[in-house]
Amino acid sequence: MSSLRHTAPGDPAAARRVSGFTAACVLVSNVIGSGIFTTTGFMARDLGDPVLILLLWIFGACLTLAGSLSYSELGAALPRSGGEYVYLREAYGPFPAFLSGWASFTVGFSAAIAAGAMSFAAYAWQLVSHGGEAGGAGTVLALALLWLLTGVHLAGVGAGGVVQRLLTISKVGAIGLLVAGAFSVGQGSWAHVTEPGATPGPSPGTIVASLMFVLFAFSGWNAAGYIAGEIADPGRALPRAMLRGTLFIGCVYFLLNLAYLYALPVSLLAQPPLLPVAEKAAEALFGPPAARFVTVTLCISIAAAVSAMVWAGPRVYYAMAKDGALPSWFAERWGQGQAPGQAILLQSLWATLLILTGTFEQLVIYSGFVLIGFSALAVSCVFVLRQRQPDLPRLYRVPFYPFLPGVFVLASLIILGYGLLQRPTEAAWAVVTLLAGVPFYWLQRRR
Repeated sequence: MSSLRHTAPGDPAAARRVSGFTAACVLVSNVIGSGIFTTTGFMARDLGDPVLILLLWIFGACLTLAGSLSYSELGAALPRSGGEYVYLREAYGPFPAFLSGWASFTVGFSAAIAAGAMSFAAYAWQLVSHGGEAGGAGTVLALALLWLLTGVHLAGVGAGGVVQRLLTISKVGAIGLLVAGAFSVGQGSWAHVTEPGATPGPSPGTIVASLMFVLFAFSGWNAAGYIAGEIADPGRALPRAMLRGTLFIGCVYFLLNLAYLYALPVSLLAQPPLLPVAEKAAEALFGPPAARFVTVTLCISIAAAVSAMVWAGPRVYYAMAKDGALPSWFAERWGQGQAPGQAILLQSLWATLLILTGTFEQLVIYSGFVLIGFSALAVSCVFVLRQRQPDLPRLYRVPFYPFLPGVFVLASLIILGYGLLQRPTEAAWAVVTLLAGVPFYWLQRRR
């Protein structure tokens, strides 16, 4: 029998107000954000091979799809807010579940929110300057976006859902125009796609480090699971949202990277500034006036991703508080909007600290270790729960079991191993962050 507390009918969390379409919007917005518009420049610098760049994006999409199929089984069987926390609590007990929630707070969401806000600032700075780094002004812009969206989601589920749908629709439309315009009227060349750069052949460690950039761009594919407790008919709507959303995102990412490489040779994509790679490609394709319009749409797209993370993250802390793993005030919902206000505020405060102290590249690698590790551990719950709870209602089962979840777990472990050798500093900080949660766990247990 499950040791997790089921939501009582009178509990505000029992009101399933989020539609399947809104859940898909949260997923798409959470994933298509800063990563796809910023990481290709770093990959061009480190790899120098356009074909290899495209192959890594295809591999990342396939790996993400395997994880999404596995999560769909878990989310349909355990349709409660909290995502990995719920799955790990059922499969492995309270301590690994607590660490996953701790990781979501300190790294998974907060670091991704900080990186997204910094990406937004980098693009917004291009609108008011003539290139170069934003510096202190970029920090101000990043913090302004973070706290504006925090205010929106403090207003409640209804207001946050409306904003999320509008931002997602605007984002998808803007990306569609960018891709269609690039290959129809853009001033690019297909020769760029096969033209190698000046970088010598990359080492396996460098390739794995670049793959961590790819997986960072795909991170958030499990976002719909975090709000499962608020989704209407989650047993059917959640798998559909995750599967269709993941396939859609994989296609979008491949087309966008193809557009970047069509616009500029990899050697120019590797020139600083590296972050606004999409803006550089748009200027080469359409000229400066059109590039500014594209930059505006990219800012909207990144803001949508930050908004989705500000919304989804606190649902993990809410689930932990309902289970007694965090103080009960994390589970308090504010007013008629029923937003978990304290959890939202604390997450935004921590993201603020990360914006003030870290760089984009450091945040990506640092968060990558934690996100990949806990995603692999969560997917392994498919094996454990099929053995321990064979009678658990499963409206959806991962196809090609046990091959697909096994490939996801094995590939994740290989990436983590190579990443540890390539970027030991960021890996060490990731481990220290996790260990810092242990005293909080035992303190809460004693309380």
